[in-house]
Amino acid sequence: MELPVLNETPASKGGCSAGSCGSTDDQMNHLSEEIRAKVQNHPCYSEDAHHYFARMHVAVAPACNIQCHYCNRKYDCANESRPGVVSELLTPDQAVKKTMAVAANIPQMTVLGIAGPGDPLANPERTFDTFRRLSEDAPDIKLCVSTNGLALPDSVEELSKHNIDHVTITINCVDPEIGAKIYPWIFWENRRIKGKKGAKILIEQQQKGLEMLVAKGILVKVNSVMIPGVNDKHLAEVSKIVKAKGAFLHNVMPLIAEAEHGTFYGVMGQRGPNAAELQDLQDECSGDMNMMRHCRQCRADAVGLLGEDRGDEFTLDKIETMEIDYQAAMEKRKVIHQAIEAEMNSKREVKAEKAEQFAQEDKMTTRPVLMAVATSGQGVINVHFGHAKEFLIYEASPDGVRFISHRKADQYCGGDTTCGDGETVLQRTIHSLEGCEAVLCSKVGYEPWEMLEQAGIMPNGEHAMEPIEDAVMAVYKEMAQSGKLDEAEQAERAVA
Repeated sequence: MELPVLNETPASKGGCSAGSCGSTDDQMNHLSEEIRAKVQNHPCYSEDAHHYFARMHVAVAPACNIQCHYCNRKYDCANESRPGVVSELLTPDQAVKKTMAVAANIPQMTVLGIAGPGDPLANPERTFDTFRRLSEDAPDIKLCVSTNGLALPDSVEELSKHNIDHVTITINCVDPEIGAKIYPWIFWENRRIKGKKGAKILIEQQQKGLEMLVAKGILVKVNSVMIPGVNDKHLAEVSKIVKAKGAFLHNVMPLIAEAEHGTFYGVMGQRGPNAAELQDLQDECSGDMNMMRHCRQCRADAVGLLGEDRGDEFTLDKIETMEIDYQAAMEKRKVIHQAIEAEMNSKREVKAEKAEQFAQEDKMTTRPVLMAVATSGQGVINVHFGHAKEFLIYEASPDGVRFISHRKADQYCGGDTTCGDGETVLQRTIHSLEGCEAVLCSKVGYEPWEMLEQAGIMPNGEHAMEPIEDAVMAVYKEMAQSGKLDEAEQAERAVA
């Protein structure tokens, strides 16, 4: 088994201040040691951890008890990356074997989740059989479940029996009028209930289940899909309510509604939010709730680090031939996890020291700047621009550096050069970076360099293998010193 290579570059020196987002150091300072221990290596609950630790989903839950206008559960569709999509539906036996195979071959994997393709709690026998066996056979793996919440109150007691201390509930509204625009029906007490009446029942069950989970000491993350013109003005209220009831983290996600996905919203032309709209709403909600901004809206059978999918390496036919000594693998995993956590803790200590020094420095009066970063993990800049399949977006400002979001991109080096609409892959990638003023990567070719400059985005390949926040702040200071961030330049850019 090949062990992961840990980052050997110096620990982060960057100015990540109180403006940082996600479950980063500043927002975790108020948490108990018990909660810190639960989230520090969970890639979906900790923004720090997602650079290092992997997750996987097993698709054992095909049935769903509600219909959402943004959902279309599809099978055998390996090229789509969105919730509800799987290539193989698994039995509990197959799910357990696949989980142990992945954990033995991807030792950074810390979390196993059941998130579909339907609703796990609408498939209780398959879901809890999988959890029961994994808690016995793979006790070092965190177990998670993601649910729409309709059947949650009846399942809380069973969830608490299976070493499950993280639950995600998708809550898109707390108003039945809005809910009726999102959910055409629910299946409740053996009958289909439509419209406001169905939405009201769903909302009541979600809120009741949230309160019950918190009472059991189970961490709750709330997912909300931002649907412009439907619930976008309402989600700040949702955030306040779920926080008041004890939710730990709020993940506001953009609607995915391409017509080719076959969803009601897609067919009807409902648009998703643009990057600026999503960021504005996340910032509005963040005053009341820790915000998750690194979500990848994963498939129901995703495997690997957030932002990658290694599911093709672990199809049923391939795991059948794998020899797995899980006890030996568990010992190796323990050593690797300890090394990763030691590195993360070292970086946190240095970051805290630098943040304290940064707070004492004279503050610049420059405006904030968005920068895109190409990385494959471990918190460093380590991907060639042409090889990037996504970019992480950071905001640099006089207050420091904070993570904002991620944006998907099509890898144009070694791939198709044109998209279906005649636009080149490179052009589409550059369009995806709209609003960014710099892109940091390990290397940039001549063609993209020229096109990036023409688009008003400064390419930078000078900080390869450096910690992201260090590099972002260094580039920001260079921009400030060169006068690119003064008021006159800002006014000129606004006019342009």
